[in-house]
Amino acid sequence: MNMINIDLHCDLLYYLLRSNAALDDREIGCSLPFLKEGNVGLQVMAIYSGTGKDSTVYGLKQSRLFSELVKHENFFLFNTDNYKNHENENRVGVIASIENASSFCDEDESLDTGFKKLETIIENTQKVLYIGITHHLENRFGGGNNATAGLKDDGKVLIDYISDRKIAIDLAHTSDQLAYDIFNYIDQKGYSIPVLASHSNYRTVCKNNRNLPDELAKEVIRRKGLIGLNFIMDYIDLEHPERLYKHIQYGLDLDGKEAIAYGADYFYWKDHPDTSRHPFFFPEHANAATYPAINKEIEQRFSHEIMEKISHKNVLNFIERNG
Repeated sequence: MNMINIDLHCDLLYYLLRSNAALDDREIGCSLPFLKEGNVGLQVMAIYSGTGKDSTVYGLKQSRLFSELVKHENFFLFNTDNYKNHENENRVGVIASIENASSFCDEDESLDTGFKKLETIIENTQKVLYIGITHHLENRFGGGNNATAGLKDDGKVLIDYISDRKIAIDLAHTSDQLAYDIFNYIDQKGYSIPVLASHSNYRTVCKNNRNLPDELAKEVIRRKGLIGLNFIMDYIDLEHPERLYKHIQYGLDLDGKEAIAYGADYFYWKDHPDTSRHPFFFPEHANAATYPAINKEIEQRFSHEIMEKISHKNVLNFIERNG
């Protein structure tokens, strides 16, 4: 089998909501040509909506886009049995995830209605790998990474609801308090819910509240979760692209050899209102076609074994363990 790369998070589905969107648009780092050039064997596709008006409309639309994507000749619905099949050799495997529970339940509707929409999303996508409860802001379920609130009562009901669904909980956009509360609630209830931080780096290496503090990173590692390396420069270092490898070293120092993965967070940023952040990615990590070069660098700096674990083996093991 050729060396494949696996990425835990991109925003291609959200980009495809645009009227002029195209799968081969090289203005977005996870477009089809880049995924193929980078030998991406599995790309997790986030269904994202910001908290607010029509959040569930966008969530449901993206789940329908995903259902169309798996019918496309260049994509297939990934599982650990079929990715080695000859007919999938030159195709990109995909699995859906949900970034922000507002994608299926807005602030004002009943939880029952929201959970029905979640079921529709699961039906449309056939599998949801993980759910992130919040995004940057606070919502009815808890606090996002720019908030301080912890786990709210509705968040507890949501965790109860997915507790036996083989859906992981994503900590990439939680407040620190929400992450601690999620761990405590899972333990208190005796749930065996997998956890990951799909696109987060390490706060000790780069101080940003999107990155994990040591205590939370260690807890994800202890629970056999994943930590996906985010390629956005704000979360690596604003000046030095090679600091990505410092994040890898730090993860290894925390005993995260089985946890580190890719979670590049490619999205369409050209019209992002904060132009001071343009470009969002260093040229060295600007799109999925850079994975082979990054793999080579990891192999040289660390080892072939570490490169294989980060590029695909850790995620495959996580998916196999958690069904």
